[in-house]
Amino acid sequence: MEITKDKITEIFCIIDDFCKEYDAEIEKMAISEPNGGKHRRRKWAMSRSEIMAILIYFPFNTFRNFKHYYLFYVKNHLCDLFPNQLSYNRFIELAAYSFYEKKPSINIDYCIEHVDGLLTVIQ
Repeated sequence: MEITKDKITEIFCIIDDFCKEYDAEIEKMAISEPNGGKHRRRKWAMSRSEIMAILIYFPFNTFRNFKHYYLFYVKNHLCDLFPNQLSYNRFIELAAYSFYEKKPSINIDYCIEHVDGLLTVIQ
């Protein structure tokens, strides 16, 4: 099943909305530093939403190897959708971190609603 670029954009928007709401909820529950200091929050070149959209799109292609998919398909054919692309190694580092950060600490009904929305978009 081939997914068009419009569907990729729609999937990205759903993921981006989810990430924004998730980050807001996590920020509410955050514990401040005892000395009043701030955590360093450096911006990533590629957003978590973009990383997740690329990872979700992978199974819908004919590629068996994620490295080839990223290097030969995403970097060449999806560069207009994802302009701030990372090297493969940096992408893998951030992909692992972005999913590690998404702990099951938010409302499960909200997650199920968004997964149902994604499945509807893909079909």
